[in-house]
Amino acid sequence: MASSAQPIAEGAAWGNPVSVTNESGKGAAVVVCEHASNQIPPHLDGLGLDEAARQSHVAWDPGALPVASIMAATLDAPLVSSTVSRLVYDCNRPPEAESAMPSVSEIYQIPGNAGLSAADRAERVDMVYTPFRETLKGVIGRRLASGKPTAIVTVHSFTPTYKGVERPFDIGILHDTDSRLADAMLAQADAFEGLNVRRNEPYGPVDGVTHTLKLHALPHGLLNVMIEIRNDIIREAAQQRAMADILSGAVARALELCAAAGDSSNPDKV
Repeated sequence: MASSAQPIAEGAAWGNPVSVTNESGKGAAVVVCEHASNQIPPHLDGLGLDEAARQSHVAWDPGALPVASIMAATLDAPLVSSTVSRLVYDCNRPPEAESAMPSVSEIYQIPGNAGLSAADRAERVDMVYTPFRETLKGVIGRRLASGKPTAIVTVHSFTPTYKGVERPFDIGILHDTDSRLADAMLAQADAFEGLNVRRNEPYGPVDGVTHTLKLHALPHGLLNVMIEIRNDIIREAAQQRAMADILSGAVARALELCAAAGDSSNPDKV
């Protein structure tokens, strides 16, 4: 599956590392896709990886961007997505995390990340992570300043088999210390009929995967959730549309349940 995220601009060293669509959306959420693209800036020579590795799940989250895009359109929500491979910089990790620029990811060695100097790492932080972080912060802040309710919904996909271990479930609903939106989604058994849905699988907060939620939602009391989808069930456009419809409905209903319970998604300003 080829990347459908905004490509690196030809001739540019780094290009624009972040894409924003529908910022003026009137819905009650911001959709985020940190691993939307497998694009590697040309000057990094593909990080020394072959085509198979660059197309694999270690370079991006296959299927996540199409699902996130449909969800954002359905929910009338802004979509903030990375346009650079997670192997260049994983925008769901803080700069101090080794996994932000991994030299090994699952079974893959990443030659272009081996032995990075402090200056190399700082350049990637400045060129990729900081613009992504500040763009997302700005989108959220402008919404809150205008009084729009704002929940944070991040969309990811996961590989069915990781280091030889099968993952026999379809969807993970993840959260950090604030589980309000996740709880409201998990309470909707009818919304996920026929699907195996798990809490904090295949990862959880202890794995460091809730960085975006911790940075942009928790400090401001914003409702938030991270969604993981097994990538073999969102390979085709029809599968992506069907999954986006299921998840959009579950998110919308969960937001209604939270509002009915008095949980606000606009309690603070960023």
